[in-house]
Amino acid sequence: MKITVLGAGNIGATLGKKWAAQGHDVIFGVRDVTAAKYQTLLETMTGQAAVAPTVEAAAAAEVIVLAIPGAAVNETLAQLGSTLADKIIIDATNQISQADMSAVATIAAAAPQAKLFRAFNTLGWENFETPELDSVQIDLFYCGESSAGQETVDQLIADIGLRPVYLGGLDKAPVLDALTRLWFTLAYEQGNGRRLAFKMLRA
Repeated sequence: MKITVLGAGNIGATLGKKWAAQGHDVIFGVRDVTAAKYQTLLETMTGQAAVAPTVEAAAAAEVIVLAIPGAAVNETLAQLGSTLADKIIIDATNQISQADMSAVATIAAAAPQAKLFRAFNTLGWENFETPELDSVQIDLFYCGESSAGQETVDQLIADIGLRPVYLGGLDKAPVLDALTRLWFTLAYEQGNGRRLAFKMLRA
């Protein structure tokens, strides 16, 4: 699968590495493709991976993952325009200081034909790099349109090594974001550290 990861920070780089190692064709969409840090990133990876300008990278993708700062979403969407149509888009952005942490509404308005999901926003990147704690697989909760795209997102989450737990449609984004706030509270305010994750248990 052709996956474009917009952003190559801790979250974007970690996801891209995992997907490339699983056989996906990964392109990191970035502003400055000549920056040395991106070549260094590619040298640490196995599989098919490249760096390209944001618009070029998005145009080549079947799946686009927004792993950029929340404050950069509007500018990025303005650049991409119709490039987003009919693609699977995963919103992994967070604006912790805002009442609405996600970019779901903004993305939906900019790309109404896209298949939109919210995932990879509830945990620190370390839990994507090592998706187990005490030999227990970490769960990743996510939401989005119940469509053909859901099966793809399920598989991409599983390819990271996490167990996907689907919460429902995009109306469940506030529920998911409450889980993100819980993670920040436990990790930082309660001093539990970033290697903290969630597991759904049922009888």
